[in-house]
Amino acid sequence: MKKLKGCLYSASESNTKLPDLGPDLIMSEILPRLPAKCVGRAKKVCKEWLSCISSKEFVMMHCRHMCKGSRQKILSIGQESCFISSTTVDLVDEKTMITLPFHVRPSDVWILSSLNGLLCVCLRNTFEMLIWNPLIRSCINISDSKSYGFFKIYSDAVGLYIDSSNDYRVLHIKHGRFTVDVMAYSRRTSHWKRIPFLQKRHYHTNGYVWSGGDFL
Repeated sequence: MKKLKGCLYSASESNTKLPDLGPDLIMSEILPRLPAKCVGRAKKVCKEWLSCISSKEFVMMHCRHMCKGSRQKILSIGQESCFISSTTVDLVDEKTMITLPFHVRPSDVWILSSLNGLLCVCLRNTFEMLIWNPLIRSCINISDSKSYGFFKIYSDAVGLYIDSSNDYRVLHIKHGRFTVDVMAYSRRTSHWKRIPFLQKRHYHTNGYVWSGGDFL
């Protein structure tokens, strides 16, 4: 990293073109610090970049860089209370109690998925799904009168993702008896839409049990 800073400084001082940093410096110091979406685009540059970015070593480097900084928070949900704490070692013991924006006990909140600080949660008493940002105390109920946005435990799966237009979406896979119904909720339009997904018939059998997770 010191070599990179030295190159940039000398280039700015002399008002000349940026010198050739070399592939090793780019792969080890620049690409691992880019956001995930930029890294995905970088795969298209050449076969060498695609091979490097797809390696386990690069994934580990990228994860370490993305986890640095005080922006990372931990949400702890107990039986009666919720706390937010920092991942920074010096501040790990400092906790901030937060009040839930919905009228249930903390133990009755299921976290279904998370992405960039947003949580998709389900209320145990009503099975309603909500998008919740604990840091700014913002909450949106995404269930509606058409029975969309209700989570069924042991059969449904939920994931948060960002589409090509930078719209945050909730993917809800509803597994019924020999059927799979897949819905996507748009945070931008506040509407649900049925999407073609997992159309092969063998996915609809009871031999598949869906689990929650993050969809990348």
